[in-house]
Amino acid sequence: MPDDTLFRTLPGINKLAFRLGLACNYGIDESGIDWALSETEINYLFWTPRMGRATPAVRRALRRDRDRFVVATGPTVAVTGRGLRRFVERALQVLGTDQLDVLQMHWLGVASRWGEGTVSEMEALRAEGKVRGLGVSIHNRKRAGKLAADSPLDVLMIRYNAAHPGAEQDIFPHVEPDRRAIVAYTATSWRRLLKRPRKWKGEIPDAATCYRFCLTNPTVSVVLTGPKTREQLQANLDGVKRGPLSEDEMKWMREFGAVVHG
Repeated sequence: MPDDTLFRTLPGINKLAFRLGLACNYGIDESGIDWALSETEINYLFWTPRMGRATPAVRRALRRDRDRFVVATGPTVAVTGRGLRRFVERALQVLGTDQLDVLQMHWLGVASRWGEGTVSEMEALRAEGKVRGLGVSIHNRKRAGKLAADSPLDVLMIRYNAAHPGAEQDIFPHVEPDRRAIVAYTATSWRRLLKRPRKWKGEIPDAATCYRFCLTNPTVSVVLTGPKTREQLQANLDGVKRGPLSEDEMKWMREFGAVVHG
Protein backbone atom coordinates (compact mmCIF):
# COMPACT_ATOMS: atom_id res chain seq x y z
CA MET A 1 0.00 0.00 0.00
CA PRO A 2 1.27 3.53 -0.78
CA ASP A 3 2.41 5.62 2.18
CA ASP A 4 -0.56 7.89 3.02
CA THR A 5 1.84 10.61 4.16
CA LEU A 6 2.86 10.92 0.49
CA PHE A 7 -0.18 9.62 -1.47
CA ARG A 8 -3.93 10.04 -1.13
CA THR A 9 -6.85 8.56 -3.05
CA LEU A 10 -9.03 11.51 -4.04
CA PRO A 11 -12.74 10.93 -3.37
CA GLY A 12 -15.00 11.43 -6.36
CA ILE A 13 -12.03 11.33 -8.71
CA ASN A 14 -11.01 7.88 -7.42
CA LYS A 15 -7.36 8.30 -8.34
CA LEU A 16 -4.23 8.05 -6.23
CA ALA A 17 -2.45 11.42 -6.06
CA PHE A 18 1.02 12.30 -4.86
CA ARG A 19 0.44 14.93 -2.18
CA LEU A 20 2.71 17.56 -3.75
CA GLY A 21 0.90 18.84 -6.84
CA LEU A 22 2.34 21.00 -9.61
CA ALA A 23 0.97 24.40 -10.56
CA CYS A 24 2.18 24.98 -14.11
CA ASN A 25 2.06 28.78 -14.07
CA TYR A 26 4.99 30.02 -11.99
CA GLY A 27 8.01 29.89 -14.25
CA ILE A 28 9.13 26.27 -14.59
CA ASP A 29 9.80 25.65 -18.27
CA GLU A 30 8.61 22.90 -20.61
CA SER A 31 11.66 20.70 -20.05
CA GLY A 32 11.23 21.03 -16.29
CA ILE A 33 7.60 19.96 -16.53
CA ASP A 34 8.59 17.05 -18.80
CA TRP A 35 11.09 15.96 -16.16
CA ALA A 36 8.58 16.33 -13.32
CA LEU A 37 5.92 14.26 -15.10
CA SER A 38 8.25 11.52 -16.27
CA GLU A 39 10.91 11.23 -13.56
CA THR A 40 9.13 12.10 -10.30
CA GLU A 41 6.06 10.95 -8.40
CA ILE A 42 4.13 14.15 -9.16
CA ASN A 43 0.82 13.41 -10.88
CA TYR A 44 -1.61 16.15 -9.72
CA LEU A 45 -1.52 19.06 -12.19
CA PHE A 46 -3.18 22.44 -11.90
CA TRP A 47 -3.34 23.60 -15.52
CA THR A 48 -5.36 26.01 -17.65
CA PRO A 49 -5.17 26.71 -21.41
CA ARG A 50 -3.48 30.03 -20.57
CA MET A 51 -0.43 28.10 -19.34
CA GLY A 52 0.67 27.64 -22.92
CA ARG A 53 4.29 26.68 -22.36
CA ALA A 54 3.19 23.85 -20.06
CA THR A 55 0.66 22.41 -22.50
CA PRO A 56 2.99 20.35 -24.75
CA ALA A 57 4.54 18.61 -21.72
CA VAL A 58 1.12 17.92 -20.21
CA ARG A 59 -0.13 16.51 -23.52
CA ARG A 60 2.86 14.19 -23.75
CA ALA A 61 2.35 12.95 -20.21
CA LEU A 62 -1.34 12.22 -20.79
CA ARG A 63 -0.57 10.43 -24.04
CA ARG A 64 2.01 8.31 -22.24
CA ASP A 65 -0.13 7.29 -19.25
CA ARG A 66 -3.52 9.00 -18.99
CA ASP A 67 -4.72 7.00 -15.99
CA ARG A 68 -1.78 8.08 -13.83
CA PHE A 69 -2.43 11.83 -13.91
CA VAL A 70 -5.01 14.06 -12.24
CA VAL A 71 -5.64 17.21 -14.28
CA ALA A 72 -7.51 20.02 -12.51
CA THR A 73 -8.60 22.91 -14.70
CA GLY A 74 -11.32 25.46 -15.28
CA PRO A 75 -12.11 28.82 -16.87
CA THR A 76 -10.34 31.80 -15.36
CA VAL A 77 -13.24 34.22 -15.85
CA ALA A 78 -16.95 34.15 -14.98
CA VAL A 79 -18.95 31.95 -17.34
CA THR A 80 -22.45 30.66 -17.86
CA GLY A 81 -23.32 26.98 -17.91
CA ARG A 82 -23.02 27.05 -21.68
CA GLY A 83 -19.63 28.71 -21.39
CA LEU A 84 -18.48 25.99 -19.02
CA ARG A 85 -19.37 23.34 -21.58
CA ARG A 86 -17.48 25.21 -24.29
CA PHE A 87 -14.48 25.45 -21.99
CA VAL A 88 -14.51 21.71 -21.26
CA GLU A 89 -14.80 20.77 -24.92
CA ARG A 90 -11.95 23.11 -25.83
CA ALA A 91 -9.73 21.87 -22.98
CA LEU A 92 -10.30 18.24 -23.99
CA GLN A 93 -9.26 19.10 -27.53
CA VAL A 94 -6.15 21.02 -26.42
CA LEU A 95 -5.00 18.21 -24.13
CA GLY A 96 -5.88 15.42 -26.55
CA THR A 97 -7.94 13.50 -24.00
CA ASP A 98 -11.59 12.55 -23.57
CA GLN A 99 -11.95 13.39 -19.87
CA LEU A 100 -10.85 16.01 -17.34
CA ASP A 101 -10.26 14.86 -13.79
CA VAL A 102 -11.39 18.03 -11.99
CA LEU A 103 -13.51 20.80 -13.50
CA GLN A 104 -12.99 23.81 -11.28
CA MET A 105 -14.81 27.10 -10.88
CA HIS A 106 -12.01 29.55 -10.09
CA TRP A 107 -12.04 32.19 -7.34
CA LEU A 108 -15.68 31.55 -6.47
CA GLY A 109 -17.54 34.71 -5.49
CA VAL A 110 -14.96 36.92 -7.23
CA ALA A 111 -14.40 35.63 -10.77
CA SER A 112 -17.10 32.95 -10.96
CA ARG A 113 -20.61 32.39 -9.67
CA TRP A 114 -22.08 29.32 -7.96
CA GLY A 115 -25.47 29.61 -9.64
CA GLU A 116 -28.12 27.06 -10.54
CA GLY A 117 -27.18 27.10 -14.21
CA THR A 118 -23.46 26.56 -13.71
CA VAL A 119 -23.95 23.90 -11.05
CA SER A 120 -26.42 21.91 -13.14
CA GLU A 121 -24.09 22.11 -16.17
CA MET A 122 -21.14 20.90 -14.10
CA GLU A 123 -23.19 17.95 -12.86
CA ALA A 124 -24.33 17.19 -16.42
CA LEU A 125 -20.73 17.17 -17.66
CA ARG A 126 -19.82 14.75 -14.87
CA ALA A 127 -22.80 12.51 -15.69
CA GLU A 128 -21.69 12.45 -19.35
CA GLY A 129 -18.20 11.35 -18.35
CA LYS A 130 -16.46 14.45 -19.71
CA VAL A 131 -15.23 15.25 -16.20
CA ARG A 132 -14.63 12.96 -13.24
CA GLY A 133 -14.95 15.43 -10.38
CA LEU A 134 -16.14 18.95 -9.57
CA GLY A 135 -14.22 21.61 -7.71
CA VAL A 136 -13.89 25.27 -6.84
CA SER A 137 -11.13 27.55 -5.65
CA ILE A 138 -12.32 30.00 -3.01
CA HIS A 139 -10.97 32.54 -0.52
CA ASN A 140 -14.15 33.00 1.54
CA ARG A 141 -13.54 30.50 4.33
CA LYS A 142 -17.03 30.66 5.85
CA ARG A 143 -18.61 29.96 2.49
CA ALA A 144 -16.06 27.22 1.80
CA GLY A 145 -17.05 25.59 5.08
CA LYS A 146 -20.69 25.54 3.99
CA LEU A 147 -19.75 24.04 0.61
CA ALA A 148 -17.63 21.43 2.38
CA ALA A 149 -20.61 20.49 4.53
CA ASP A 150 -23.19 20.32 1.73
CA SER A 151 -22.53 20.54 -2.01
CA PRO A 152 -21.87 18.28 -5.01
CA LEU A 153 -18.19 19.27 -4.95
CA ASP A 154 -15.37 16.74 -4.84
CA VAL A 155 -12.50 19.24 -4.44
CA LEU A 156 -12.07 22.52 -2.56
CA MET A 157 -8.92 24.46 -3.44
CA ILE A 158 -8.26 26.88 -0.59
CA ARG A 159 -5.59 29.18 0.82
CA TYR A 160 -3.79 27.55 3.75
CA ASN A 161 -0.40 28.27 5.25
CA ALA A 162 1.27 29.10 8.54
CA ALA A 163 0.37 32.77 8.17
CA HIS A 164 -3.24 32.00 7.20
CA PRO A 165 -4.31 28.92 9.20
CA GLY A 166 -7.97 29.94 9.55
CA ALA A 167 -9.14 27.00 7.43
CA GLU A 168 -8.43 24.83 10.48
CA GLN A 169 -11.44 26.42 12.20
CA ASP A 170 -13.68 27.46 9.30
CA ILE A 171 -13.31 24.68 6.71
CA PHE A 172 -11.57 21.52 7.91
CA PRO A 173 -14.10 20.56 10.62
CA HIS A 174 -16.79 20.37 7.89
CA VAL A 175 -14.79 18.11 5.55
CA GLU A 176 -15.58 14.40 5.43
CA PRO A 177 -12.31 12.96 4.04
CA ASP A 178 -14.07 10.14 2.20
CA ARG A 179 -16.31 12.64 0.37
CA ARG A 180 -14.15 15.66 -0.48
CA ALA A 181 -10.50 16.49 -1.09
CA ILE A 182 -8.81 19.67 0.11
CA VAL A 183 -6.14 21.11 -2.19
CA ALA A 184 -4.08 23.81 -0.48
CA TYR A 185 -2.26 26.60 -2.28
CA THR A 186 -0.20 29.68 -1.31
CA ALA A 187 1.79 27.45 1.08
CA THR A 188 4.56 30.08 1.27
CA SER A 189 2.05 32.97 1.48
CA TRP A 190 3.37 34.35 -1.81
CA ARG A 191 6.95 33.86 -0.48
CA ARG A 192 6.35 36.00 2.63
CA LEU A 193 7.07 32.94 4.78
CA LEU A 194 10.52 32.68 3.19
CA LYS A 195 11.66 36.14 4.36
CA ARG A 196 12.76 37.33 7.78
CA PRO A 197 10.25 39.67 9.45
CA ARG A 198 11.73 42.65 11.25
CA LYS A 199 10.83 41.32 14.72
CA TRP A 200 11.86 37.68 14.19
CA LYS A 201 15.23 36.44 15.46
CA GLY A 202 14.79 32.71 14.98
CA GLU A 203 15.15 30.30 12.08
CA ILE A 204 13.43 30.95 8.73
CA PRO A 205 11.68 28.05 6.96
CA ASP A 206 12.45 26.99 3.44
CA ALA A 207 9.70 26.33 0.89
CA ALA A 208 9.68 22.58 1.53
CA THR A 209 8.96 23.18 5.21
CA CYS A 210 5.98 25.34 4.23
CA TYR A 211 4.62 22.47 2.12
CA ARG A 212 5.24 20.04 4.98
CA PHE A 213 3.28 22.36 7.30
CA CYS A 214 0.23 22.02 5.01
CA LEU A 215 0.59 18.26 4.59
CA THR A 216 0.99 17.67 8.32
CA ASN A 217 -2.72 18.42 8.59
CA PRO A 218 -4.44 15.15 7.63
CA THR A 219 -7.41 16.99 6.09
CA VAL A 220 -5.19 18.32 3.29
CA SER A 221 -4.99 15.86 0.40
CA VAL A 222 -2.65 17.83 -1.89
CA VAL A 223 -0.62 21.02 -1.63
CA LEU A 224 0.37 22.86 -4.80
CA THR A 225 3.91 23.99 -5.54
CA GLY A 226 4.76 26.61 -8.16
CA PRO A 227 8.52 26.30 -8.69
CA LYS A 228 10.48 28.51 -11.06
CA THR A 229 13.11 25.88 -11.78
CA ARG A 230 13.68 22.14 -11.77
CA GLU A 231 16.15 22.63 -8.91
CA GLN A 232 13.48 24.29 -6.76
CA LEU A 233 11.05 21.49 -7.49
CA GLN A 234 13.64 18.84 -6.59
CA ALA A 235 14.30 20.58 -3.26
CA ASN A 236 10.56 20.72 -2.54
CA LEU A 237 10.16 17.03 -3.38
CA ASP A 238 13.10 16.04 -1.18
CA GLY A 239 11.66 18.05 1.70
CA VAL A 240 8.14 16.68 1.42
CA LYS A 241 9.49 13.12 1.49
CA ARG A 242 10.78 13.81 4.99
CA GLY A 243 7.18 13.52 6.13
CA PRO A 244 5.07 15.53 8.60
CA LEU A 245 6.54 18.18 10.86
CA SER A 246 7.13 17.32 14.50
CA GLU A 247 5.13 19.00 17.26
CA ASP A 248 8.04 21.33 17.98
CA GLU A 249 8.38 22.21 14.29
CA MET A 250 4.64 22.92 14.04
CA LYS A 251 4.84 25.17 17.12
CA TRP A 252 7.75 27.08 15.57
CA MET A 253 5.93 27.43 12.21
CA ARG A 254 2.76 28.70 13.89
CA GLU A 255 4.71 31.27 15.90
CA PHE A 256 6.62 32.38 12.82
CA GLY A 257 3.43 32.51 10.73
CA ALA A 258 1.72 34.69 13.33
CA VAL A 259 4.60 37.18 13.17
CA VAL A 260 4.51 37.21 9.35
CA HIS A 261 0.75 37.76 9.38
CA GLY A 262 0.85 40.36 12.12
